[in-house]
Amino acid sequence: MKVGRLYREKMVNTIQKGIESKQVAFVVNYTKLASGDVSALRKTLQQKKAKMYVSRGSLARIALKSSVLSPVTELLEGHTAFVWSDTDAVEIAKLLVKFAEKNDVFVIRGGVMSGKLLKKDDVKRLSDLPAKEVILAQLIGAMKSPMTRVARALNSKQTELILILKQISEKRGGN
Repeated sequence: MKVGRLYREKMVNTIQKGIESKQVAFVVNYTKLASGDVSALRKTLQQKKAKMYVSRGSLARIALKSSVLSPVTELLEGHTAFVWSDTDAVEIAKLLVKFAEKNDVFVIRGGVMSGKLLKKDDVKRLSDLPAKEVILAQLIGAMKSPMTRVARALNSKQTELILILKQISEKRGGN
């Protein structure tokens, strides 16, 4: 009995530390999901430097009771898993939403990102955002655009000046 209690305490501590120490954590439920699908999801998450931690619902409720995610405890049914990572939250959200669309028994319940509670709809909206690299490319493009226009304007004025000087030179009999 003491070993079981120690095990449960360790699981609760692991869940609490995972949620508090990571940049993003998602709570998902899956019931009757094939073990092969779970393994494939774990492997894909691992490639994205995210981790999936499976817990019993009762232990998840205890762990979440004093956290930002406490409202999510009401939604936990069946098998509960936590997906946490310090990488790009958008990428992980996209992966989970795509997996949930293919598997009806996989339900995203919510999450935490930078200490803020995310509801199911928030996770969906997060997955609709472009990837971090795309946003950075757009930002650089937006910053580069005004500079390019200034350079073109200066270049066109220089070209006009050269054409005017050439015309004046030709009128005076130069080459």
